[in-house]
Amino acid sequence: RSTQSRSSAASDVYKRQILESGFLPLSCACALNPNGSLTIKIYDAESGRVDLLLTGVSTAELTSVRDISNLIGELRTELRAGRRAFAGAFTHYAG
Repeated sequence: RSTQSRSSAASDVYKRQILESGFLPLSCACALNPNGSLTIKIYDAESGRVDLLLTGVSTAELTSVRDISNLIGELRTELRAGRRAFAGAFTHYAG
């Protein structure tokens, strides 16, 4: 392997570690796809409930810790919005 491919592989592992630690108390699993994109699954480890599943997430723009932190913030916003929409659906149907 070339130095650059080893560096890229290490960088991908590092990105995944940061992402996977960013959603506590929920769990996060990231898988690197053959095309270089990520599949990100955010879930409750106890119940197995999947709260968010994203496929084909490009890593091209995740070049710094700040970029990864911004992505985590966006995904947390999506999680909160999804929970509100889900709660709203129950309120609508219960009423």
